[in-house]
Amino acid sequence: MGKLILYGMDISPPVRACLLTLKALNLTYEYKVVNLMTREHLSEDFLKKNPQHTVPTLEDDGHFIWDSHAIMAYLVSKYGKDDSLYPKDLLKRAVVDQRMYFDAGVLYQDGLRSITLPIWLRNQTQIPQHRIDVIVEGYEFLESFLKDNKYMAGDHLTIADFSIVSTVSSLLIFSEIDEVKFPKLSAWLKSIESLPYYEEANGAGAKQYTEILKSKNCTIIP
Repeated sequence: MGKLILYGMDISPPVRACLLTLKALNLTYEYKVVNLMTREHLSEDFLKKNPQHTVPTLEDDGHFIWDSHAIMAYLVSKYGKDDSLYPKDLLKRAVVDQRMYFDAGVLYQDGLRSITLPIWLRNQTQIPQHRIDVIVEGYEFLESFLKDNKYMAGDHLTIADFSIVSTVSSLLIFSEIDEVKFPKLSAWLKSIESLPYYEEANGAGAKQYTEILKSKNCTIIP
């Protein structure tokens, strides 16, 4: 096994998804903080590793991979003792992939990033109600994914759960999950939060992320 190094920072949801995967696989790794606030990701050294200058970035024995979904799939495929977190069965894998694409394109891009990017870049603290509506619609889809399943992609834990929980736990500051309207989603979140490595890998970073956003005193407008 080569030396694994994960570059990132705890407030980043995609970084936290990778941390959950590393912990679930019980892998030994080095964690190097790349502070986006001070633009460390734009340094010459980091650009050599990842010209897209994003976190997370994984280094494995001198090779570099970025995008959390690609990193998680790679880690399980190469280092997993079995394929439970990312099934080799093509139909089961397709469901996991679909859930991760949903996270990337809907929950994260249309939901979280569309709200937070104006906050980070322009200190724009007024959030249109329609952006919150997108989050709630995302919750509705997640509830439907859980209709016949305990987890997002079936009857057992996969990297789709890690991907989605890192985003959902970051969305809660904007829209809490209504336990009456979304009972299965609420139960799923509690189940993931009970994982022994959850707090270290995701919970603490999500709380830090939330506190930073609270300090911005954002308001929702019609």
